Amino acid sequence: MKPLGPIPAGYGAIDGVLAVGGQKVAQLVDMAGGTPLFVYSEDMLRTRVAQLRNAMPERLEIHYAIKANPFIPILKVFSELVDGFDIASGGELDIVTAAGIDPALVSFAGPGKRDRELEAAISAGVTLNLESEAEAMRAIAIGERLGKTPRLAIRVNPDFDLKGSGMKMGGGAKPFGLDAERVPALVREVIASGAEWRGFLIFAGSQALDAEAVADTQAQTLELAARLVRECNSPLPHCNLGGGFGIPYFPGDVPLDLALVGEKLAAQFDTLPAELADTDFCIELGRYLVGESGVYLATVIDRKDSHGEVFLVTDGGMHHQLAASGNFGTVVRRNYPAAIATKFVAEPQEEASIVGCLCTPLDRLSDKGHFPRADVGDIVAIFCAGAYGASASPSAFLGQGPALEMLV
Repeated sequence: MKPLGPIPAGYGAIDGVLAVGGQKVAQLVDMAGGTPLFVYSEDMLRTRVAQLRNAMPERLEIHYAIKANPFIPILKVFSELVDGFDIASGGELDIVTAAGIDPALVSFAGPGKRDRELEAAISAGVTLNLESEAEAMRAIAIGERLGKTPRLAIRVNPDFDLKGSGMKMGGGAKPFGLDAERVPALVREVIASGAEWRGFLIFAGSQALDAEAVADTQAQTLELAARLVRECNSPLPHCNLGGGFGIPYFPGDVPLDLALVGEKLAAQFDTLPAELADTDFCIELGRYLVGESGVYLATVIDRKDSHGEVFLVTDGGMHHQLAASGNFGTVVRRNYPAAIATKFVAEPQEEASIVGCLCTPLDRLSDKGHFPRADVGDIVAIFCAGAYGASASPSAFLGQGPALEMLV
């Protein structure tokens, strides 16, 4: 038997059945038209942003990185709650536009931006986080051709990374951003071109649960920003400190100490060097804002016994929840939080594996977990499904198609 990850706070039960937003999941499935289904809790989204605001210094803006979950109803909720949005493609620009978000609140990062994406972003007034000198020259030339002043920032590849992070985005050779020692020369070129100089994005890593490591990285980020300002001899209007705030997925994971991160950042802000006195700061978060608010629901289609092991075969799978299957960057597969949603408060009775409907042994959503007995027609729940679920999974694999999604 293998342990399951911790179920996030915020979920309840009605008549023994998992409830989201005050409604039993069986009712939500009926409303949506069936399973597989992602359900996102608006209350949990609002609570998370409120907790973040309360813990962080008032001076700090909060941006949402839509790659974590670009579901338009979620974007519309965040349009009331956050200060900006971060995108990583022209397709995501189309999505934020469809959600009615002001392009002036949007920044665009990511290597390999095509000319058509640069053109669309410059035309809309989006801030471009430049990833290289060549990209800068293309953006400046496109702005001249369009007769539009591009809004340009530089993504810096720092010499450090975020210790303990799930994905290291800085330190050493990276496809992301400009190595720090090359930044001052490009800043001078951008300003000389007549573009609107917007500042820096310095992103060192993601999915960290160690508050001391997050705080230390933020301190290093501020030191690097101040040094670059001195070397550029130009004011820094804005600095995106990146993100990196993680959520608990696996057994033994402990939630990030948000209060400690906020206290240490406030202390850093109280002693900022003169070079950063007038700089606006933000953090860019995706998973931390949405991850725990979502649950993935699938229906048991078959219950099988093979060599003494129980398999609950569902109508869902890794084509919707690639990360939960362990095939989205996980080195050693561990179980996400999972439950039998229709028997949410029942005591565990058996060891069972929750698997999907795909013809591959990789399609496991929970491996040898301890669950109440589940039968055909029961609904299983995979938690922490609000980030990197529906849009980060191969929904077209084997012609299965996408899952349904709803915000409640």
